[in-house]
Amino acid sequence: MKKLFSLSLMLMASAIFAVTAFAADTIKVGVQAPITGEYANEGQGIDNAARLLADQYNAKGGLLGKKLEVFTCDDEGQAMKAAICAKELVEKGVIMVIGSYTSSAAEAAQRTYYRAGVLQTTDGTSDSLVKEGYWTFFRNSNPNSAAATFTAEYMVKVAKFKRIAIISDHSSYATGLADAVTAEVKKLKGNVVYAGKIKANSQNFTPVLTSVKALNPDVIYFAGYYSDGGLIRAQQKQLGINAEFIGGDANDNVDFAKLAGAAAKDAKIINVPTPDMLPYDSAKKFLAAYKAKYGKEIPSIWSLLNADGMLAFLTAMEKLKTTDTKKVSDWLHKNTLNGYSGKLKWDTRGERVGSTFMVYNIKADGSYGVAYPKQ
Repeated sequence: MKKLFSLSLMLMASAIFAVTAFAADTIKVGVQAPITGEYANEGQGIDNAARLLADQYNAKGGLLGKKLEVFTCDDEGQAMKAAICAKELVEKGVIMVIGSYTSSAAEAAQRTYYRAGVLQTTDGTSDSLVKEGYWTFFRNSNPNSAAATFTAEYMVKVAKFKRIAIISDHSSYATGLADAVTAEVKKLKGNVVYAGKIKANSQNFTPVLTSVKALNPDVIYFAGYYSDGGLIRAQQKQLGINAEFIGGDANDNVDFAKLAGAAAKDAKIINVPTPDMLPYDSAKKFLAAYKAKYGKEIPSIWSLLNADGMLAFLTAMEKLKTTDTKKVSDWLHKNTLNGYSGKLKWDTRGERVGSTFMVYNIKADGSYGVAYPKQ
């Protein structure tokens, strides 16, 4: 019995050693994104981009001689599930997390990652994401305030719209963007004839649009997500509202045109340059590799921006020759590096510094043309 007990202990010790050794040879990366649900198209794009980047590193020997291992948690774009994902990923031992897609989900996970010293990068645009100034947090997109300034100047000074209707949903991202655009329009003495909300994912937006129609706007600005934006554009046309349609950056997704159908033609979206318009060789190569691996185009700029955040973390670790997240964070706050979408630089709050917005016009085939600034 003693021999059997000793043998059992030896086997257990060997198993523990093997697991520990395996863990020591890997660097764990977390992806927190809406893999299912109404934003699944975007979440899957983020997950695919992160896994592609990990594969590319592993093909070259990994990072600092260790294999990158990716763990994905589906938060469905919801705050409550995001908080659960954060705990699960921290327990798995990840040192960085890519995501989430929605601001509310990213914000719900922030404190958990901060307390654990886990780096987080997200495309969430709500200004509130940087209010705590967590050293672990890096936004890879632009805040609502920056988008609002550009949007208001375009609508009031460039397009010269006289009657502006602004619609949003109740999410922190959409509410923040709509409020910021409204404030900026009023600063420029623009005329907001309507500011109201829809219930996200409710499918039927005719009650709100009927109210909007009575006010005879010459533009409808929608500060919500593509899954609602495409339907709002379609129903706007069905109701005979001849106003122009401008969508905020979360409408920038291939599914917008699919949902809007023929009504997508001439709708406009304001965002940073689309992936196919980026002039950088690194972006072109990554996009080509994405299509080769997954058999389809990357869904939007958001997937590429999240890959940018991950690339920044990996690059800093390579340069510093360490996975110490605090040292990596300090380095990224002081240095600029090249990403797929251009220069990557962050201020002390984790806010990305510098970007260029454009107004895109959707063509009949669903492709984009640049409406402003003129190329």
